[in-house]
Amino acid sequence: MRLYLQTRPQGGMPPRYYQLVLEQDLLGGWTLVREWGTQGGKPGGRREVYLERDAALAAFEQARDAQIRRGFHVMFAQGT
Repeated sequence: MRLYLQTRPQGGMPPRYYQLVLEQDLLGGWTLVREWGTQGGKPGGRREVYLERDAALAAFEQARDAQIRRGFHVMFAQGT
């Protein structure tokens, strides 16, 4: 599952982005990858590992909702 969020450009500044990727690893666990930054800038990121899909999905949804509250808009979504 992949979600790409972005802010609108303001005052000549490049837009900021936040990307969430939820994927299953080879051992049956789940990895949530978070990446953020400004378009054309150096990205930041974090990787979290979960044993259960429900916990990983809850963290994905919580991160998504937090970014939407901060003014990000969904630009691309893949998966369910």
